Amino acid sequence: MLKNYLQRINYSGKLTPTVKVLTEIHRHHLLSIPFENLDIHLNKKLKLDKDHLFKKILIEKRGGYCYELNGMFYLLLKELGFKVKMISARVSDGKGGWGPEYDHMALIVYFKKEEKTYLADAGFGDNFMCPLLFESELIQKDDAGFFKITKADDDEYILMNSADGIDFTEGYKFKTVERQWNDFEEMNEYQQTSEKSHFTKNRICSIATPDGRISLSNTKLTLTKSGEKKITELNDEMEFDKLLSEYFRIKL
Repeated sequence: MLKNYLQRINYSGKLTPTVKVLTEIHRHHLLSIPFENLDIHLNKKLKLDKDHLFKKILIEKRGGYCYELNGMFYLLLKELGFKVKMISARVSDGKGGWGPEYDHMALIVYFKKEEKTYLADAGFGDNFMCPLLFESELIQKDDAGFFKITKADDDEYILMNSADGIDFTEGYKFKTVERQWNDFEEMNEYQQTSEKSHFTKNRICSIATPDGRISLSNTKLTLTKSGEKKITELNDEMEFDKLLSEYFRIKL
């Protein structure tokens, strides 16, 4: 798996379990593997099975959504010797409410020698490019914007994001309790079958670029470069397939 994974994310650097290597492979992952839910709209079941994910993401060179992408990234980090665990997060609805437990999967990576902990996430779409140092209220900047982790109560934290480092909005709320693959099975089923899930309502394929992001939805292509957005409305399904192949090298 390791050789295929490193080729998939175009990474040929060091493999020692250090903060620097974590940062580099995290960024390479986001620049190489798209966030997408296309199989849901093809009535193909999304399985949280490492053999299935290996075939889909590494061999067929597809993407996936949070459980798939962070699940695979978790396997890569374990293979490289990182101390990593899966955690559950609840995504903000933008109105002060939160999704259910296991709404999202993220990762916590711990470095014993440095006594430092990082939040990693390769499956939340437009999010931080580099892992975040787990230090409450510390504002951290990367190419995707400004981010900070705020303590909500005794055992919960909130990931906050901002375009300017001043006005922050809520991303997701999480606990640092370790979770297992099967803990996410029920919500994985819900996300791909429920009429209330936004994944069943809209198709999306999105990937980070060195200076922005490329996103393709049901109705439009959005190219973001250096903060500027160019939106193209789609005419039909044929154009969707053409752009999917052109920008993501995916042919369904």
